[in-house]
Amino acid sequence: QVQLVESGGGLVQPGGSLRLSCAASGSIASMYAMGWYRQAPGKQRELVAAINRFGSTKYADSVKGRFAISRDSAKNTVNLQMNSLKPEDTAVYYCNCNTRASGLLLTEAGNYWGQGTQVTVSS
Repeated sequence: QVQLVESGGGLVQPGGSLRLSCAASGSIASMYAMGWYRQAPGKQRELVAAINRFGSTKYADSVKGRFAISRDSAKNTVNLQMNSLKPEDTAVYYCNCNTRASGLLLTEAGNYWGQGTQVTVSS
């Protein structure tokens, strides 16, 4: 079992920055990948960024060059630095963890989810 707790969401103006953090606890050794997904009202949940235990990353095209995912293995956290935020980035952001070995490929969502944190980009 893995527990995920997100923090760092909030309201920011267009062009601003936010940093999301996700703290993991439980079966840390079984985590093959972690990532961030988001869901806007009326839309499907989508991948934002993911990172596997070897440091390989994957980003949605819409956030490339603006967002950066990183992990701190010592603290069991994964962070998402979001710069140059746009109104269309407004969504609930969810931390995700994959304890399946297939998670290394970064082609599927993991089997554990956090509770979500709201990010609102508005003037």
